[in-house]
Amino acid sequence: MAIAAEKIAPEATTGELQKVAALLGGARVLARSLTSPLDAHELLLRGLPASALDHLVGHLVIIGKTDSLEKAVGMSLRTWQRRKDTPSKPLSQEQSGRTWKFAEILAKATDVFGSQAEAEQWLERPAVGLDQRRPIDLLGTPAGVELVEDHLDRLEYGVYA
Repeated sequence: MAIAAEKIAPEATTGELQKVAALLGGARVLARSLTSPLDAHELLLRGLPASALDHLVGHLVIIGKTDSLEKAVGMSLRTWQRRKDTPSKPLSQEQSGRTWKFAEILAKATDVFGSQAEAEQWLERPAVGLDQRRPIDLLGTPAGVELVEDHLDRLEYGVYA
């Protein structure tokens, strides 16, 4: 049920990109403004600044620093705390990609549910359409991410609403 990138209006893509960037601290934290998915790609190749993850986690409303969050972003709490000592050192490509994907899913869920608090609650609750699994627990693998994204698309279009 994934929508091909060509079918998405450029304005929608740019708006979604800005929402994700804002969750990561915006141009101030990312040290650049993102105007296209290629900008995001280049940023992730070089590695997100560790402060982007700090910003994201610091602005979560419901989700705490839990094992689930650690799996979703691919970094243990202990490693994340050590990284605070070297905020200028970028995250690895994998950590950057997983942090970006978590922010993307949070932005999409916020659009679907109307508020970040509701989106975070949804991520933490077992979902009928995901075989009673919590969406946040599925974010540790690409297959799980795809399941969560597909489920959000169905919710957005009223299939499970």
